[in-house]
Amino acid sequence: MGTQPLLAAAGITKTYRTDAGEVSVLQGVDLEVHEGEMVAIMGASGVGKSTLLHVMGTLDRPDRGSLHLAGEDVLSLSESRRSEFRNRTLGFVFQFHHLLPEFTALENVAMPLLLARRSQEDAHEAAGKLLGELGLAERAHHRPGALSGGEQQRVAVARALAMSPRVLLADEPTGNLDRATGRTLHELLRRLVGEHRLSVLVVTHNEELARACDRVLRLEGGRLAPVWDAGTGGQPPRPIGL
Repeated sequence: MGTQPLLAAAGITKTYRTDAGEVSVLQGVDLEVHEGEMVAIMGASGVGKSTLLHVMGTLDRPDRGSLHLAGEDVLSLSESRRSEFRNRTLGFVFQFHHLLPEFTALENVAMPLLLARRSQEDAHEAAGKLLGELGLAERAHHRPGALSGGEQQRVAVARALAMSPRVLLADEPTGNLDRATGRTLHELLRRLVGEHRLSVLVVTHNEELARACDRVLRLEGGRLAPVWDAGTGGQPPRPIGL
């Protein structure tokens, strides 16, 4: 693409020290994600996909490499400024929704806004609008235990969107859902990309979700390799996973 990438990582390396010695997980990863683009990362279990997502989301620091988000060199920021930047620029969705069980769907979605010192009235209004957009208006005052798995995950997506992030990072978002419910979530993410001009970086084993993306990359041997790019035309290979 000719435009400046919204999220750009170069030469990312990450090594963990264990009782058995050092484990090199990422070995010079380069990755760019553009505005309005949906990119899938696939790969075998344990190759470091979640580690890469955490680095891209500034939840973990690489040993070496650079990371720029919306033109900002985020690795050069202090911890407090990086946290503030992360909270207003990035949204996160995980395999398990991590909703607070004692609060309603509306209250869960409003939580990031309240933590950002928005008034309760404004936070609840914004949360209600998001839940309505995701087809959950009638479930807004239900606690997570009264919601289906798919509804809980849509609440988690709404919460991730509460601060109007520019990038949504999703780690196996359909991993805890049945096939039909997972397909509904794929369609939702695709729609949100178009309507909110979101960029989405998703780690997944789900080939249907990967096929809904603009590009598919595979993490193997500590590096990313392209699998399919919608911009080049043609159909994705079958199968596209490992």
